[in-house]
Order: sequence, then C-alpha cells, then structure tokens
Amino acid sequence: MSEIHNYTINFGPQHPATHGVLRLILELDGEVVQRADPHIGMLHRGTEKLAEERTWLQNLPYMDRLDYMSMLCNEHAYCRAVEKLLGIEVPLRAQYIRTMMDEVTRILSHLLWLGTHAIDLGGMTVTLYTFREREDLLDVYEAISGARMHAAYYRPGGVYRDLPDCMPQYETSRWKNAKRVEEFNRNRQGNLLDFLEDFTERFPSRHADYHTLLTDNRIWKQRVVNVGVVSPERAKQLGFTGPMLRGSGVAWDLRKKQPYAAYDKVDFDVPVGVTGDCYDRYLVRMEEMLQSNRIIRQCVAWLRQNPGPVITDNAKVAPPKRDGMHQNMEELIHHFKLFSEGMHVPAGEVYAATENPKGEFGIYLVSDGANKPYRMKIRSPGFAHLAGLREMAQGHMISDVVAIIGSLDIVFGEIDR
Repeated sequence: MSEIHNYTINFGPQHPATHGVLRLILELDGEVVQRADPHIGMLHRGTEKLAEERTWLQNLPYMDRLDYMSMLCNEHAYCRAVEKLLGIEVPLRAQYIRTMMDEVTRILSHLLWLGTHAIDLGGMTVTLYTFREREDLLDVYEAISGARMHAAYYRPGGVYRDLPDCMPQYETSRWKNAKRVEEFNRNRQGNLLDFLEDFTERFPSRHADYHTLLTDNRIWKQRVVNVGVVSPERAKQLGFTGPMLRGSGVAWDLRKKQPYAAYDKVDFDVPVGVTGDCYDRYLVRMEEMLQSNRIIRQCVAWLRQNPGPVITDNAKVAPPKRDGMHQNMEELIHHFKLFSEGMHVPAGEVYAATENPKGEFGIYLVSDGANKPYRMKIRSPGFAHLAGLREMAQGHMISDVVAIIGSLDIVFGEIDR
C-alpha cells in the first residue's frame, strides 16, 4: 500500500475571505491544516519610498490608501508625527473633531468587517444591515471633505476646515418620488452635528439587530467558538494590538494608555475578551462600536458649545485665510510657498501612533530639514496579525481558515505597503 503524504494547495488570491490579494500556501493532512504560509507581494504600493519624493502635505492622501477602511485614523497618526517634529499645538476644537471623526471611522471599519466576516461564513443578511448604517457615515465623510472614502481632511496643525452647516439632501428622481425623498431627508435638515446626533440615537437599536442575527446563532457559534485561539502571552509576543490583543484578554488601548487628541476628556470603556478565539474578537469589536457611538455623542455635545479655530495660525504650516490672502502680499506669498515648495520640517526623528480600528498604526519619520521626509516607515497592525495566521490555523479545517482570516480583519493596503 502506498504511503500517504501531506499535500499542498493554493488558497487564494481569489477566495472571498482573502480580499483579493492574499495567497496562502496550505499544507494539508486531509482537510486539516498542518501549515499555513501567507505570501504577500501581489499589491505592493511602495508607499514608504514614494513618501521620500513628495512634500509633507502631498504624502497625506497616501495614508487614506493604506488601510482604506481606516482612512482618517491613518491620517491622524501621520499628522501627529509631523506635529511632533514641528513642535506645534493643535487647537482644542480640532482635537475634538479628530476624536469624533476617528470614532466615526472606527464604526465604519467595524461595520465592513462584520458584514464581510458574516458573508464569508454564509450570513448574507448581516451584510445588508451593516451597509445600511455605513451609508449614513459615508455621507458624513462626504459632507466634511467631498469624498466618501479618501477624505484627506486632517492637516498637520488641525483639520482642513470646520464642520459644515448643512448636510447633502436627496433629490427626486425616477427611483425616488417626493414622498420617499422627504422621508430620506427628515434627519438632514440641520447641520452635520445634528445628523450625527440623530445617528447615535438610532445606532444602538440597529446594533441590537446584529446581535439578534449572530451572537447566539448556533451556526455562527459553531464556526467561531474555540477557533483560532491565541493566549494573552502569545498575543503579546506576536505583536498583536487592537481587538486582536484585547480579544485575548489584554486591556491595552492607546486611547487610554497613551491618550492623544481629546481621548483623555471623554468617557468610554475598553472591552476585553476571555479565551482569545474568533468569537471573543467578534464580541470585542461589537462592543467597541457602542463605545465609539458613546464617544461621538460626547464630542457632538462639546462641539456645539465651543466654537473656535480648527487649524494652527502658523503660516509656515497652514495656509492663511482666504480673505487675508486677497488683501495682504505676505499672506499670498506664504500660500504660494506652502503649496508649491511645501513646509520645511526641522531635522529629527519621531514615532507617533494611533489606536486604529485594526490596532496600533504607527508612523516613524526621519527629517533632514528639507521639504519632504528623508525616511518614512509604517507600523501597520495587520502585518503582525497576518504573521500569526500560521499558528492560529494549525490543526483546524480548511473552512476554519476562512473564519480566522475574517477575525483578523486584514486589509492589504497596509500589509503590502
């Protein structure tokens, strides 16, 4: 009788759970995974090298295109690093706007993760529910920046502009009659803060729908409970951060441990898991959405009561006001120099990080005093999480690999950067 050997298969990159650009080499014993070897290099954006040829401001939109579900959170880390090198203070109103928009981004990211994770495991309905809420928050992105995803709204020293006084409105068309449009526009009569407040009031009941569909669903639990278990000690050794680390029971969150923006001025809790399996990571992210909703409500209340500047008045860093530029030659020169040559950042090196939806996203910058970075290195959370896939998948079935990848919440723009 011939000897039976393990055999090797390609998993992806077309498999839906691998997001189009991940190739896994799986060594199998029957249907049981003995080894999982992630291969990256099918995307390779080259962001870190591109940054060396662009000015400090021109590099900002590249941040949106790394983890393209955590756009403004990525921009925040980059802006914090540049601000550290410049040694400038960000106005308090801008800090609150950043905090609010970071949490809007966290909910956006987690909603997409939840919908795609569920559909990977056969739950189509959840995807339709989560994309319903995403539409409202993408309208917020569009209102502040004009773009639904790649906002480029933050700036070193603050944000591009203050929050808008109105929200975009639906118009009648052959798909929407006047009655339907009136219903859609009911919560769009005020400014952006009114719209966000209305969203935060509706969201908990919508969030409860997700729990109803999944949390105690026996099929869901059979697919994710005790799958991809990582102990707290091993999670720290592997460099896990964010929900991947907190799902293993480690209460580490940069917003609490190393507060930035206005996180030390708002009240929220950090959810942690117990067993470190896919189910715990699911529960952590679910609770994080409610905590983000709580933070947004506090920011909305503060921003209503506290007008003020939203960007530094340092003309070497931020453009002058438009009316002053029309009347003053010096301000016109500052504007021209800033957007043609760019700001000059003092020589030095710095690391700044934010608590992104996926985990700790860090930017390491080296400046030689020029108008562009000498070096930029990115610490992306998904890279460390993907490195742990081999251990997490070992001994599980092929179908469990799909559940594990979904629980990692990986986005390849930041992994293969």
